[in-house]
Amino acid sequence: MTREELIAKDLLKIEAVFLRPEDPFTWASGIKSPIYCDNRLTLFYPNVRNDVENALAELIREKYPECEAIMGTSTAGIAHAAIVADILELPMGYVRASAKDHGRNNRIEGRVLPKQKVVVIEDLISTAGSCVEVVEALREADAEVLGIASIFTYGMKKADDRLAEHQVVNHSCSNYDVLIKIASEEGYIKKEQIAKLLAFRDAPQDESWMNI
Repeated sequence: MTREELIAKDLLKIEAVFLRPEDPFTWASGIKSPIYCDNRLTLFYPNVRNDVENALAELIREKYPECEAIMGTSTAGIAHAAIVADILELPMGYVRASAKDHGRNNRIEGRVLPKQKVVVIEDLISTAGSCVEVVEALREADAEVLGIASIFTYGMKKADDRLAEHQVVNHSCSNYDVLIKIASEEGYIKKEQIAKLLAFRDAPQDESWMNI
């Protein structure tokens, strides 16, 4: 079993991912979606948590061997960043959504040394907006961002374009295509629903996928 398949199985098993193509969710952006992902749930289940954190650590060893520090996104990436940093025996910090309005007005918690090679931990990549902001904050602090390591990505074009625009790469432990494959094989969805799910991924703001 591949890493992508293992993590997909885990997310489905604990209902961190819901696939509901016939009764879509509404995201905060207003988009109607057949999928909802809450990777915070992975922290509650020790076996799944171990799979996820070891997968992230393995990913960083493979894709970012020069990594000198781990930085989490706030808030969902913080716990994962702390556990992965412990596995890799590396320094860890996190980046707030905005600077504090008191004390030292920190946006970056922890410490970033000049030219330090860091990897950003994100739980979920949808449009990549929040993690790109984190990357830019770290660059402004004179860090060298090697890239992003995430638990799951939807693989949307908007995210790919945004990451390319900011010249940052993302590697995920699992992804939408693998998740759909596993969900079909294990009976979470019907085979005839696959086309609908893929149509959403390719054009999430076009609600015509619901009529397939």
